[in-house]
Amino acid sequence: MEKLISQNKKAYHEYFIEETFQAGISLTGTEVKSMRAGRCNLKESYIRIEGNSAFIEGMHISPYTHGNIFNPDPIRKRRLLLHKKEINKLRMGVTKEGYTIVPIKAYFSRCYVKIDIALAKGKKLYDKRETEAKKTVQRNIQREMANRG
Repeated sequence: MEKLISQNKKAYHEYFIEETFQAGISLTGTEVKSMRAGRCNLKESYIRIEGNSAFIEGMHISPYTHGNIFNPDPIRKRRLLLHKKEINKLRMGVTKEGYTIVPIKAYFSRCYVKIDIALAKGKKLYDKRETEAKKTVQRNIQREMANRG
């Protein structure tokens, strides 16, 4: 059972999603409580691989309101929990031209916070227009089917 915390809709607009991975994330107790309240933002975040570890940077988790003075920095670098094979696969993917690693969504899986990350290729402007045109056509078809049925 999954409970969605935050979703990065902009990633689908900006990138072609090639392959997705599920990663755990290393958090403090007050960060988990804040995420249970839905106070998380993935919009400006990105994944960086350093050595044999993957880190998410720019992910904003608002400080827990009932926390103490030891609340961590809201935009600190957080370690992602991935297998070594997955990290190597991501590292090899990023070396290709135009590829990056982006977070897709954050959610609770049972009692654990998980993040879906994707190896993605950046879209050009004409690709974005083409995707938007396809969505518009599909929306119009659905509207016509609803009116007739």
